Amino acid sequence: MGSEATRNLALEFASQIAPPGAIDVRRFFGGSALVRNGAQFGFVMKGILYLRVDAAMRAEFEAEGSEPFSYRAAGREVRVRRYYAVPALVIDDPSLLRRCSERAFEATLLPGRKRSNTILAVISRKRLEMADDR
Repeated sequence: MGSEATRNLALEFASQIAPPGAIDVRRFFGGSALVRNGAQFGFVMKGILYLRVDAAMRAEFEAEGSEPFSYRAAGREVRVRRYYAVPALVIDDPSLLRRCSERAFEATLLPGRKRSNTILAVISRKRLEMADDR
């Protein structure tokens, strides 16, 4: 899956999760990150949506057969247990996907860190170009 297809899939998931503009989709190594209020709560890599998990969500995802994000580096497999592949039953249920995404966002918040009321928006190049022309 190419970078443009990965970005489009990430944008599709973002539109299912939150109102337009509430989630910023950014480049993330070979994929696309899902960012809300400056906190990355998920990403799409090789056509798979991964969400940040807490201990309870990790157990739920593992019970559905999901595995953590992994990659090969220096001849060994690295498993990132903070991010798990989203189970098909969650992907197929928009309401459940929104709830899991909210939980993933909450899992990104560090103890004592306040949630920002600012919502980052995805701004299209066309809108930026139009603004520059003024």
